[in-house]
Amino acid sequence: MIKRLLVLSMLLVAIAACPGVFAADPAGRAQKKPVLVCSTTQVADFARQVVGDRCVVQCILAPGADPHTYLPTPGDEKMVRGADLCLQNGLHLEGNNWMGKLAKDAGKPLIVCADGIPPIEVEYGGNRVSDPHAWFSPRNAAVYVNNIVRAISETDPAGREEYEARTRLYLQTLRVLDGWIREQVNRIPPQQRILVTSHDAFNYFCREYHFNAKQGYLSLAPVGWSTGSEVGAGMTPERRKQVIESIRQFGAPAVFVETSVNPKLIREIALEAGVEIGGELYSDSMGKAGSAGETYVGMMRENVITITNSLSRKAEKR
Repeated sequence: MIKRLLVLSMLLVAIAACPGVFAADPAGRAQKKPVLVCSTTQVADFARQVVGDRCVVQCILAPGADPHTYLPTPGDEKMVRGADLCLQNGLHLEGNNWMGKLAKDAGKPLIVCADGIPPIEVEYGGNRVSDPHAWFSPRNAAVYVNNIVRAISETDPAGREEYEARTRLYLQTLRVLDGWIREQVNRIPPQQRILVTSHDAFNYFCREYHFNAKQGYLSLAPVGWSTGSEVGAGMTPERRKQVIESIRQFGAPAVFVETSVNPKLIREIALEAGVEIGGELYSDSMGKAGSAGETYVGMMRENVITITNSLSRKAEKR
């Protein structure tokens, strides 16, 4: 009897130490919450908007981390082993398929949030690759959210109604965000909508909001869509020269650094091209907790304000 009481006491202490993982059913009994493990900060935020407090959402990447070059740790493996559902961006954003390998090794289901989005294909080194940064269009973000709500509703059917209720509200938020971005971008004359960043993370943004017309509405950057050693990555003297010439030819008034990419290269290019740094943008990762960019809506809002303030001011001076 004493042994049973001791075991029960230890169990209650363990439950109290992990309040976020357990919920009470109507009878007051502790129930384990579903655990979602996400690869990137954007995916994790979309998941939180859908599940609220009904699930535990964990993220492997910390704010500011680079998914292209990330190397998983033993702690990541342990986190994935405890998951009920794993979520990743897909389209090779997670370099060398690190999230896919973690989920497979742990025997966990994996959802690719970008499934269903027609990818922008770009050419690097004679190869056609799909740009993975699809979330930079709020319309694409809605696809991520719909994929998440379908997956978690299958994992936890009892929560379907509340998942779908939150999703309807958040999709409306994304529609409002899209309209607001268009209003802000209209402050910039079309010929001044030239966006130069550290790497090709902004193709979907450029195409959606008509930046870089002379570039076919694609991003203009010194390195490709990946910052690592994958296909399309890397900096060559020819590409550096091309970017500098394009900045001068297109009349780019400023260039922008990114929070998840070393700014050294883009600062050197700005100096050589004779243009200013327009500000810092969130790209492969959202901001740290407590920052203005800690959510998807926040990072998009802050990016747009940074871009429009810089480029519209430069337009007024000309």
